[in-house]
Amino acid sequence: MNTQLIIIEGLPGSGKSTVAQFVSEILADNGVEAQLFGEGNLEHPADYDGVSFYRQDEFNQLLSDHESYKEIVESRSVKYGSHFLIPYRKIKNELGSEFPDELLQEILTRDIYELPFEQNVSLITEKWNCFKEETLRSNSIYIFECCFIQNPLTIGTVKYNKQKEEVINYVLQLEDAVKSLNPLLIYIDQKDIKSTFEKAINERPKEWSNGFIEYYTNQGFGKMQGYHGFDGTVQVLQERKNIELEIFDLLKINKRKIDNSQYDMEKCKEELREILSKTMKRRENQ
Repeated sequence: MNTQLIIIEGLPGSGKSTVAQFVSEILADNGVEAQLFGEGNLEHPADYDGVSFYRQDEFNQLLSDHESYKEIVESRSVKYGSHFLIPYRKIKNELGSEFPDELLQEILTRDIYELPFEQNVSLITEKWNCFKEETLRSNSIYIFECCFIQNPLTIGTVKYNKQKEEVINYVLQLEDAVKSLNPLLIYIDQKDIKSTFEKAINERPKEWSNGFIEYYTNQGFGKMQGYHGFDGTVQVLQERKNIELEIFDLLKINKRKIDNSQYDMEKCKEELREILSKTMKRRENQ
């Protein structure tokens, strides 16, 4: 395939994970190997999940404040120019109770998605550029679920209520970073946002829905609008979808939209086969 990156986007409950798996299976059936990275994958090559950012002075202070855990933190941190990245979720998964919650919570406050918007944009855009360079050298094919549009809107609109133009520009920077990979964007559309979110809540742990609602209504756009609870979250999701569709129209990369409102997965899979067949034929004709 000439396309080295396939991106799956859509709202929670729209069917992104299922579609991403379908894409992987369809490609495999056609002899094309692709690496699938779902939401929250700690090894994601173009995004940061569970990673905190520290300046040199902040890092030194952290080690000084937690002398007994200095070796653990220092040995597992990654030098980033003159700064440091701490993959705290990977450390916690590895060490369990040996990595105290007090230290974990302190490091979490410097999570890359808790940083000021402009700093987040800089770090994430650079990460995508590095991913592009490595992928061009390796000729690998990747499938990403939701980090291309969803994450910029989550921090830009949901968390910080930034101007729409700033959020759109963030995604356009990511598009510019990976355009040489000939990416394909597949947007999974849902007409009834309320029902879609209800489906997500019913399928996932209550801890997820409580955290999601709190995140969407207690800061940024939701807080500014005075939204609360389930209905308020649906209102924020509507705003998010409005911006996502505006971004979709602006993007110049290869893109397709699939209406999955009926959750007819066989129909969805047929559409995906058609989309991917055309993508693979383009490669054969080159």
